[in-house]
Amino acid sequence: MRILLLEDDKHLGPWVAGGLREEGHVVDHFEDGKDALMAAMGQEFDLLILDRMVPGLDGLSVLKSLRASKNTSPALFLTALGEVDARVEGFDAGGDDYLTKPFAFAELSARVNALGRRRDSSDSAEPASTVLRFADLTLDMLSRSCIRQEQEIDLMAKEFKLLEYFMRRPGRLVTRTMLLEQVWDMSFDPTTSVVETHISRLRSKIDKPFKEALIRTRRGEGYVFGK
Repeated sequence: MRILLLEDDKHLGPWVAGGLREEGHVVDHFEDGKDALMAAMGQEFDLLILDRMVPGLDGLSVLKSLRASKNTSPALFLTALGEVDARVEGFDAGGDDYLTKPFAFAELSARVNALGRRRDSSDSAEPASTVLRFADLTLDMLSRSCIRQEQEIDLMAKEFKLLEYFMRRPGRLVTRTMLLEQVWDMSFDPTTSVVETHISRLRSKIDKPFKEALIRTRRGEGYVFGK
């Protein structure tokens, strides 16, 4: 997942960011609430982790502003304010989860993954089209056919599922962890090369024979389908 982390503690912020990156997430870390708000307004994140008491603009105000602008990214408050009133205030502002300090990283990781699964389930709950089109590429779910520039492309089952996952998220960053979980039903495994192998095969079929590549690599982050 691509995660926005708002945490001004000089030790805690890098520790949380580093731990999440080790689990395969892409983390943009901010110490100032205004900077975090600007980033979240300008690009899509799969999850927001917000400390409440930070310089510039507090985390609660950051989330209120995002919700007012129709931003629906899941949000988890990570804060020392653990009183009932503070928790209620967080949820009323649009928060989806609330974890108080001190905390165990394992619990934070579990909550992050749970919110990620909830977001993916919400995405898949939308009416699913049986025919996906992007530029000159068409993927038909019913006939199980793939056509680009009027040329039929033979895809293996996993390649078809991988391409469907990309085509339902054009322009969005897709991480290796997301692909392992959603296409292979696997937990993060840093030793497997199954994702890279299948993407290479898929590229050889839908990209290399044509002038314009549709699957682009963002080094250290993941992949983006389309422009």
